[in-house]
Amino acid sequence: MNIGFIGLGIMGESMCENIIKKHDGRVYVFDVMPEKTALLAEKGAVGCESALEAAEQSDVIITMVPKSEHSRAVCEQVLPAMKPGKIYIDMSTIDPCVSVELSKLVKATGAQFADAPVVKSKPAAIAGTLGIYAGCDEALFPVILPILSYMGNNVIRMGGNGMGLVMKICHNTLVAQIQNGVNETLGLAQRCGISVDDFKTAISYGGGQNFYLDGQAEKLRDRDWTTAFSLENMNKDLGICAALSAEKEFPMPGMENARRVYAEGMARGIGKEDFRATYKIVNKEVE
Repeated sequence: MNIGFIGLGIMGESMCENIIKKHDGRVYVFDVMPEKTALLAEKGAVGCESALEAAEQSDVIITMVPKSEHSRAVCEQVLPAMKPGKIYIDMSTIDPCVSVELSKLVKATGAQFADAPVVKSKPAAIAGTLGIYAGCDEALFPVILPILSYMGNNVIRMGGNGMGLVMKICHNTLVAQIQNGVNETLGLAQRCGISVDDFKTAISYGGGQNFYLDGQAEKLRDRDWTTAFSLENMNKDLGICAALSAEKEFPMPGMENARRVYAEGMARGIGKEDFRATYKIVNKEVE
């Protein structure tokens, strides 16, 4: 079995590298930035000149691109290569309704389709310990599970096409709200003379302990805004959640509050920084 991987950005690069290391067949790669394609070719993949070339050579096609419009564009490019026996897995975080549309286009060729967005960030992508939420036909899941397991150690099927993305958006929205709470309470604690390290330790003793603070405290302390997952990407995900909230007529005031913080971060020009940089917004450090 040959695998094609399209989209070699911050996450895609390391996800693909794990496939190269663990898969017995060939891995064909393509990115719109030739140097990224060349980098993975140096690590054992076969570089391609286009997304279509990668899809033509592969039995399973994986895409990992930033936004809905990018997933649409890639799907249009590779659709001529799709046919019965092939599997298309889009691991991008996009609007679930767009993913469902793409699934219909792919399935019309006789190929199979899954959405499989990931959670956690760059270190987990490097380690192959991502969480992965699959949205696909029930019979397809055991077929793609070994491939997804190259990249993640917690893989779950959430339902049919689009449901992996619904879960991903719910997950990221919860993270943004937890993050907002950390930003506010940490800011207050510091103003009262409590250090970041002591705050983290004290929170770990009670019900407020959370994965976000455990993983980000040292970087918040050191004011390290190096990007593993960008503020602009989380802003995008909150926008998708807002659309889902409106579609389902389910108001989410906590989400809207987090979304306002992210919107301000975008307006202040820090969208390319890591999403923990919202700390600067909540604590009025960016003017």
